[in-house]
Amino acid sequence: MGEFEAIGDVVTGGMLAAAVEPSTGEAGADGHTHEKQCLNCGWPLTGAYCAACGQKAHVHRSLRAFMGDFLAGVLNFEGKFWRTLPMLAWCPGDLTRRYIAGERARFISPIALYLFSVFLMFAVLSFTGMTTTGNVGGSVKSNLVEAAADQREVIADLEAKRRGALGDKARLAQVDQLLVKERKDLAEIEQVMNGGLVQANGMDEPGVPPIVRDTVAKFQANPEQAMTSVQGAASKYSWLLIPLSLPFMWLLFPFSRRYRLYDHTVFVTYSLSFMMILVIAAGLLIAVGWTVLAAFLWFVPPIHMFWQLRGAYQLSWLSALVRTVALTIFCFIAAVLFAMAIAAIGVL
Repeated sequence: MGEFEAIGDVVTGGMLAAAVEPSTGEAGADGHTHEKQCLNCGWPLTGAYCAACGQKAHVHRSLRAFMGDFLAGVLNFEGKFWRTLPMLAWCPGDLTRRYIAGERARFISPIALYLFSVFLMFAVLSFTGMTTTGNVGGSVKSNLVEAAADQREVIADLEAKRRGALGDKARLAQVDQLLVKERKDLAEIEQVMNGGLVQANGMDEPGVPPIVRDTVAKFQANPEQAMTSVQGAASKYSWLLIPLSLPFMWLLFPFSRRYRLYDHTVFVTYSLSFMMILVIAAGLLIAVGWTVLAAFLWFVPPIHMFWQLRGAYQLSWLSALVRTVALTIFCFIAAVLFAMAIAAIGVL
């Protein structure tokens, strides 16, 4: 206890010294501070860094030093970025395995890369207009009006065919059956246009969960506001994808003592980061009119998951292929669960 009390006295003494002597930490004419205790925790300084908290021993209070710190931070991130991104694209399994093994200083952490990817994805999609909600309400209404007009044309065509088939009972019965169906579809479209989406789709039945019924009703009442709320919830709660995916990763290696939950978390977070980057690339390609090339990006995720599984978990080709098929199905389920959760959070 004596040793800990002595340490406490030193820290307390250092902090008191910083308070009693305001000059401690103040910059001189050269912009450098000349303190003897750490300005962060008050620990006595014995080297270039504080032995207690790790802060630099001598800080600077000049614009030149500020710009130097800024450039150092940017270049440090950029260096990690250009080491991490190529490996994430071409050797995702190796990146995952090396990070889990302890190589942390060379690469961007999975969660930092994920948050950066999410931020950049929403920024790019917003810039390209793919998440614009200003015309959602008008677009929905115009689509309904167009659908109703098309449906009326189909009905008019069937009525003309009916008049020409008055002498053919078999043909007449067939046309009448089609007319009943098309008129029912038109009635449902008109009901939706008049504010009856819940009733038109049978969502007022007792078996439909109230949360689903309320979500659809509120979306129909104000599509623009609902879409804005959903997009806000998607960006704010994007981290939900990680815990939603973890149970499915566990199912790929049930009761395995070799792989821990932490390993699966690193795998999932790096994988999701890559998928966000793919969305960014697709958004940019669509913005410049290369829609066909953007469509080919849909084939990339399964291939990427295969190589990441095989490299991260040291699997054989067959084992990695079987797990990739299962993981693809699990990803679809997790995406649906995430979409449902975000819709409920955003709208309700």
